[in-house]
Amino acid sequence: MSNPICDEAGRVIHANVRIGPEAVIGPFVVLGEPPRGARPGEIETVIGAGAIVRSHTVIYAGNVIGDGFQTGHGALVREYNTIGDDVSVGSTAVVEHHVMIGAGVRIHSGAFVPEETVLEAGAWIGPGAVLTNARYPRSRGVKDRLVGPRVRRGAKIGAGAVVLPAVELGEDCLIGAGAVVVSDVPPRAVAVGNPARIVRTIDEIPDPDGLLGPLYGAAEDA
Repeated sequence: MSNPICDEAGRVIHANVRIGPEAVIGPFVVLGEPPRGARPGEIETVIGAGAIVRSHTVIYAGNVIGDGFQTGHGALVREYNTIGDDVSVGSTAVVEHHVMIGAGVRIHSGAFVPEETVLEAGAWIGPGAVLTNARYPRSRGVKDRLVGPRVRRGAKIGAGAVVLPAVELGEDCLIGAGAVVVSDVPPRAVAVGNPARIVRTIDEIPDPDGLLGPLYGAAEDA
């Protein structure tokens, strides 16, 4: 396998990385970083057209990323993820490996998305939100039983919220800032607090200017 290319801007691009047309790759970005046990360039990495990958972002090998992808500064995207079109990953956010991300998903700054998570189209993860996948951390065989949350189409998670393993957030539901979600939330429900409890539906939120309709409507699939 060939050595990675390091250019004058400090970008490191490993072999077997395919970058679509009109992509912008910032300084000190690393693309195609091999996961543990893999050789540099062994695993293909695909980044779609029109991507904007800002400085100090690291994207591991084995990702298949659609068009219009964007990162903030210092984002980390681990290996073997499938990411749809028009997805953004904010500054210092972390997406672990084996994550499925649908079209139009927004992952804001400082958020954490663990392995085996599914984020369906149009999901919105607020700044500093933490999703988890280990029910009993440090237990025997824990890595064989990881199950991340499933965030359904159009669901939104407020800033600083925590979502426990295997929890399903229903379509278009809304999780309040700082909530700790320990059980499934139905579609279009609003859940707040620790532990999170359902207090209303999004249809009951006052909306005199008609702003919530477009925001909470389910996004189209890629």
